Amino acid sequence: MADFRRYAIVGCGMMGREHMQNLALVDGAKLVAIADPDAQSIAASTSLAQQTGQDIRCFGDTAEMLTQEKPDAVIIASPNHTHFDVVQEVMSHEVAILLEKPMCTMIEDAQQLVALEQVYKPLFWVGLEYRYMPPVARFVERVQSHETGAVKMLSIREHRFPFLTKVGDWNRFSRNTGGTLVEKCCHFFDLMRHILKDEPVRVFASGGQDVNHLDERYDGETPDILDNAYVLVDFASGARAILDLCMFAEGSEQQEEIYALGANGKLGVKIPAAEVTWSPRDKSGVHVEQVATPKAALSAGDHHGATFFQLTEFHRALTGGLDAKVSALDGLRSVQMGVAAHQSIETGLPVSLDFSQSQER
Repeated sequence: MADFRRYAIVGCGMMGREHMQNLALVDGAKLVAIADPDAQSIAASTSLAQQTGQDIRCFGDTAEMLTQEKPDAVIIASPNHTHFDVVQEVMSHEVAILLEKPMCTMIEDAQQLVALEQVYKPLFWVGLEYRYMPPVARFVERVQSHETGAVKMLSIREHRFPFLTKVGDWNRFSRNTGGTLVEKCCHFFDLMRHILKDEPVRVFASGGQDVNHLDERYDGETPDILDNAYVLVDFASGARAILDLCMFAEGSEQQEEIYALGANGKLGVKIPAAEVTWSPRDKSGVHVEQVATPKAALSAGDHHGATFFQLTEFHRALTGGLDAKVSALDGLRSVQMGVAAHQSIETGLPVSLDFSQSQER
């Protein structure tokens, strides 16, 4: 019982309920409360709690929940544009925090949150969970063991379905999401930095909204979220990375593919195939490693087990007094890269980034 902790969730839409399902699988994690102002989300969460055997109290107000339940940790999964205000309210209660991605929708807010995190004593973790997909984690491990040699080229492709419908249709407008390359692609910009252990110096992007949501209207407005882009990122080491995003490709065999190339050969990973492939330059043939993910973790969400393994690591850090493995600085950098990509699309020009003298570290 020494590892037992009480959890609460703010925001119980689609991602909040995925956290509910996965907390039920984490030993020592007890979900005690949820807060959400939307009655339908509360009803769906109550039903899910019954299915997962979780005994929870439901609140329409975050402050009331925090005061009455006094959880050890809070997962913030509210809409993107609310993160900055919600996280400050939660911080005032001095509890451990897992803040969903993107950390904030605007760079200025993300920078302020980094400053707050630096003096915040409880655990603070940003939910850039793609690192925790077991096949991706194995791929990263092999890349960082220098199997390819120094990585010169890194390619990330996501060909997937359009944005899903969410409460109040908040995700149809960039003012709420931060824009597609912040909302969705912060995961991939984080992976670039994580894999290369390096910082970006230049971003050049091309993208648009060419297929999805063009016939939708919300209070007379047409959604303005990009549905495809190429983003080229130069890193300080000289490595180059590219993101290939298409959100009208739901018929694709693979949703995500990542490739790292160095002087020794090419290493790749595919999701959902869950294969890590090694293609050495000596032409001896492709070597395939299958990476298994527990069925319970796969069925508890839409992120190939990443939510379960992220929460497991978060709980281990919480109970063991360990540092977060995904920091506020990581959250900031992923937002900065996404904002730079949007700026490049708008101007048609590359955007330079210089973190060499950053005071945020």
